[in-house]
Amino acid sequence: MRISKTWSFILFLPFLICFVLFLVVPFAYGLYISFHQWSIFGGNGGFVGFDNYVSILTPGNVYSNAFYNGLKNTLIFVAISVIPLVVISLALALVIDSIPDKLKVFYRTIFFISYAVSVTAVSAIFKWLFTGNGGYVNNVMNTFGLGALNWLNDQPLAWIAILIATVWWTIGFNMILFINALDEVDRNLYEAASLDGANWWQRFSNITFPSIKGVFVFLTIITVIASFNLYGQTLLITAGGPSQSTTSLIMVIQQMVFNQNNLGMASAMSMLMGLVMVLIVAAQYFYTLRKD
Repeated sequence: MRISKTWSFILFLPFLICFVLFLVVPFAYGLYISFHQWSIFGGNGGFVGFDNYVSILTPGNVYSNAFYNGLKNTLIFVAISVIPLVVISLALALVIDSIPDKLKVFYRTIFFISYAVSVTAVSAIFKWLFTGNGGYVNNVMNTFGLGALNWLNDQPLAWIAILIATVWWTIGFNMILFINALDEVDRNLYEAASLDGANWWQRFSNITFPSIKGVFVFLTIITVIASFNLYGQTLLITAGGPSQSTTSLIMVIQQMVFNQNNLGMASAMSMLMGLVMVLIVAAQYFYTLRKD
């Protein structure tokens, strides 16, 4: 049955309305605010042009110091989290794909269920686990005579704690997408490879990975974007410490709004953060195209 252009537009219209209302309009309004001296209570304090951007990009002032520190910390987290989040989820998907079908649903649910837990609950759990005095991890280490560590107040231990919490919390989402991709791989290819004497690595590198490469690239890109949005874990587990070494860029933006009442500067920081994300994702995308 053919659908007319009118009906096609009607079916597409709800998405278009939501896209404009919740993405285009907020982006345009945020961009407008970034060119003004704007406060939450005082409203628009006047047009300032590129002054907010100049203040952020000029080293040596409080705004640039906060921005660059937040950006550096966010990039550190992106660098240390993307590979574990993608590789571990792929490994779990491969393991679950190899078990009997009757058990797949059970294990998929077990590993995915943590993704449904709120960041507040996850942070509370892992803050208790890694607390220096009386934390579960330190108690276990003391039991085995390894000595306690100051997980949340020393680097790189603080990043390790945040990374472990993030991997445990979000690994299920990537795993489910990898499992769905693996389900689409033609099983006849595996049978033919086994008859030719191919080992596990040869089957993976020549059949499995090429078949799921599109999903792998997609998950890598969205994982980079998700890691850039680091906020809840560092706020609730380390409070940005020690010495602001885990203060993410979103935390800086939030502090600029609610602590300093400077919505114009926060909007400019948000725009620059978005620009950095676009550049990194674009570099990933074009690198992938060139490899192909």
